[in-house]
Amino acid sequence: MLLGQEGNTLMWLIAINAIMFVLVNFVKISYFLGGFDVAAYYRNVLGWVLVQPEAGKLLTRPWSVFTFMFTHDGVWHMISNMLWLWAFGYVLQDLTGNKLMAPIYLYGGLVGAAFFVITVNAFPVLRSSIDSIAPLQGGGAAIMAVAVATTTLAPGYRIFPMLHGGIPLWVLTLVFAAIDYALIASEGAGIGVAHLAGGLIGFLFMKNYQSGHDWSLWMHHLYDWFMNLFSPKAAVQASQRQARKEFFYEQGRREPFKKAVNLNQQRIDEILDKISQKGMAHLTDEEKEYLQQASKEEGL
Repeated sequence: MLLGQEGNTLMWLIAINAIMFVLVNFVKISYFLGGFDVAAYYRNVLGWVLVQPEAGKLLTRPWSVFTFMFTHDGVWHMISNMLWLWAFGYVLQDLTGNKLMAPIYLYGGLVGAAFFVITVNAFPVLRSSIDSIAPLQGGGAAIMAVAVATTTLAPGYRIFPMLHGGIPLWVLTLVFAAIDYALIASEGAGIGVAHLAGGLIGFLFMKNYQSGHDWSLWMHHLYDWFMNLFSPKAAVQASQRQARKEFFYEQGRREPFKKAVNLNQQRIDEILDKISQKGMAHLTDEEKEYLQQASKEEGL
């Protein structure tokens, strides 16, 4: 499941999407083989885990703002979204590790749901035909957030290097966004806007992360708090580690020992170019340490 990497968030997201796909289609098959009207399945089952265009229905099923981003009813919809998620998510984890993947995905999905409902209800041309507008389903907005965040971090990162040196990441993102942009001139305008809004939050997330403001911290703290409810011993150990960190290692906001590194802008640029071309995994330990020191002292 984790392909040899502990805490592989990308694989967990794909696994959750796959499990939801199996569950909803199992219910759909049961309806069909049981002789029930399949339309009842869409109304009584799938409709309760997707974001409906009517704002009033969102109030009666608030959990749908989370469940919709993991729910795919169609086979090709599921496959295409997971391929997009894999393409961009692999690069994001290669550059930043596992910490940012899930928060960006969730931010994109939540913002996308909000903009979907607002768009459908704000424009008369859409509101007049709201009964025929399909609900918002799938990880499109969440994946767009991951795609744009990754591209903002490393626009020159190249994939498929066997094709004349590779395709820059920004080209793939532009194609991804153009598909959703084309939807705005149709009844699918709400879906197109939702996906693009997810991309916007991905851009803002990464820009703030690069400037030292990590929007994912509160999610990690909430997750740790929740998990510690079921493991009191782990909570005590975490508290002891935090105490040691605050009262010894960070006393006066200074570390007990810090290796000095003479920073050189040309060296920093060379390392950043290497990341853009090959990814973080190809850096040596010395290059990673050098870049980390530079980010602390120069805010890179």
